[in-house]
Amino acid sequence: MKDKVFTELDRLYDEMVRLRRDFHMYPELSFQEERTSRIIADYQKELGLDVITGVGGNGVVATLQGRKPGKTVAIRADFDALPIEEENDVPYKSRHQGVMHACGHDAHTAIALGISKALTSVKDELEGKIVFIHQHAEEQDPGGAKPMVEAGAVKDVDAIFATHMENYIPVNHIWHSNEYILASCDDFKIQIRGHGGHAAFPHDTTDIIAVGSQLVSSLQQIISRKVDPLKSAVLTIGSFHAGKAPNVISETATIEGTVRTFDEEVRNDIYRWIKQITSHTCQAFEADYHIDYDFGYPATKNNKMMNELLINAAKDVINPDNIIEISPNMGAEDFSYFLREVPGSYFFTGSANEEKGLIYPYHHPKFDIDEKALLNGSKVLAAAALDFLSNKDN
Repeated sequence: MKDKVFTELDRLYDEMVRLRRDFHMYPELSFQEERTSRIIADYQKELGLDVITGVGGNGVVATLQGRKPGKTVAIRADFDALPIEEENDVPYKSRHQGVMHACGHDAHTAIALGISKALTSVKDELEGKIVFIHQHAEEQDPGGAKPMVEAGAVKDVDAIFATHMENYIPVNHIWHSNEYILASCDDFKIQIRGHGGHAAFPHDTTDIIAVGSQLVSSLQQIISRKVDPLKSAVLTIGSFHAGKAPNVISETATIEGTVRTFDEEVRNDIYRWIKQITSHTCQAFEADYHIDYDFGYPATKNNKMMNELLINAAKDVINPDNIIEISPNMGAEDFSYFLREVPGSYFFTGSANEEKGLIYPYHHPKFDIDEKALLNGSKVLAAAALDFLSNKDN
């Protein structure tokens, strides 16, 4: 049956390309994906799948029921875009000013729809169910995965798989991890307040820029002096705003940053240390402060058994020499919410092609992919789903 599905996916390649380019031309930002959601739902309904719309927001869940009873496996594909002005000169360039599919979600969606159509052609041979989770709003916290989980999207699912286009990886390659593959992502904003005044008389003021600078320096020492060196973490200050004139000491300053970790204990410790250091630093300089701390997506941790199943399935598609186990990176993904509920695996599908100039990373205004990745990703995901359903030992 797997060979039949691969043959059907080969036949559907041009259709997947067309779908991907259509989504690319008409991108929609997180929580605004009305057209995309409608097209997905209509496509799956035409195939005869049981379709539920409005799942946790703009999410769509489509279920393919095989003729024979069995387990349930899910394939997840996100479909939102980014607030980026596209710079590519291609026929399928974004028609929406300031919005672009710069992260491959258009490809993820085309892959899922192609798999759905290919598997529909063999549904009389299928054992169990395949659930297609079309997720909205991955790019913007609080994301779409959590509300979809809360709405029951994976209630009866036994395993789940997902991929992401990756332009750090050449096409015809797969990168994976048996454990953590992506970090948690938390953001914070610290507002510092004091008494402003003339730059010539700092003793009559609370020099908020000096306080903020000391705070930034102290916060950076959390990673080097508070976190166990055998446990990874990143704390980055991405924004520091204060003052408008060279001869005025400002009354306020705002510092914003992000924290990335894998270990939940470290994650909570860093939150506690940020509060403690901010309090003591501001107290020392007689400044007031306020902290907004947003716990975002948790770390993405694969299930070892499901990842090994996926990688074995990938060997039917990708040269085994090009299937590479990697260390986790500090990016983040709300697919982590699904993996907290259901065992599964998230992997990277190589989409770069240096000869074609397709080398720009995601979130870049010139991001584009080698569309051969559509075929690779669809075959690997379909093979993993079929192998899971046919394996009685899972």
